[in-house]
Amino acid sequence: MQKPRVWNRTQIAEIYHQPLLELVYQAAQIHREFHKPSEVQVCTLQSIKTGGCAEDCGYCSQSVHHQASVERQKLLDVDKVLALAKEAKAGGSTRFCMGAAGREVRDDPDFERILEMVKGVSGMGLEVCCTLGMLEEEQAKKLKSAGLYAYNHNLDTGEKYYSKVTSTRSYQERLDTIDSVGKAGISLCCGGILGMGETVEDRIDLLYTLSSLSPAPESVPVNALVPIEGTPMADMGRVDIWDLVRMIATARICIPTAMVRLSAGRESLSDLEQAFCFMAGANSIFSGDKLLTTPGAGREEDLRVFTLLGLRPRQPYLGEKM
Repeated sequence: MQKPRVWNRTQIAEIYHQPLLELVYQAAQIHREFHKPSEVQVCTLQSIKTGGCAEDCGYCSQSVHHQASVERQKLLDVDKVLALAKEAKAGGSTRFCMGAAGREVRDDPDFERILEMVKGVSGMGLEVCCTLGMLEEEQAKKLKSAGLYAYNHNLDTGEKYYSKVTSTRSYQERLDTIDSVGKAGISLCCGGILGMGETVEDRIDLLYTLSSLSPAPESVPVNALVPIEGTPMADMGRVDIWDLVRMIATARICIPTAMVRLSAGRESLSDLEQAFCFMAGANSIFSGDKLLTTPGAGREEDLRVFTLLGLRPRQPYLGEKM
């Protein structure tokens, strides 16, 4: 299949709307061309600061605008985070992702503490990722110097639908942070969420934006909304498995070099449903009992699924760093 450097929306729509089995077959071919098909990246997502966020993202339990029952937690101590990272590595994770609730990075003692966390986790031989909200280029450079491998900043959905998800920041602000990450030489982790009331056209719009980013995202998390009581999206239904498979397969074809991460919502998938996602090109997961404030599948359960499907964990730093 011809893989243009930048896909247009029409091409992406044609890929997305193919008969499902043809789409999965093409995605599997691309997957084998760019990746080892039996290898899956195992990541841990750890909340280092929980709750109290000034943003009003409709899916998130950590917003001060919502009524979700989340216990607020100040920024963890460095030693505590390093102990959690050590535990994650012992459990098989090769990437440790640290998430801090909040609108943006500020030049304050908390940021200095996060830099110490990054240095310590990087020193363990783990890929270090952070998701800290919006940040400027100079802040990104400090994170890079501390040893940060990747920065997560999801676009969540297509630009036209974004105002239905949050009103406290703009899509352009998201893109500006992504630009700062790239200028600092940090790998980008950027994806979205299905099941927030968006249309298929919105999903294609998201894929178009992701595939047009330069440099391309190093990893693309594909999340299925986990409805949380007390948030505006609490009553959204379960994401259809075939919608999830289509999104993963199209992302694999349009962003072939990326790690496509089967993220939030995976804990509710059956073995068969997870197998379809891996067949469609997913090659990264979050492992553990918790993903920030939502439940995870658990390491023992992940190991069982890996054994069942003949998958094995990917080692860190196999790709070239930017």
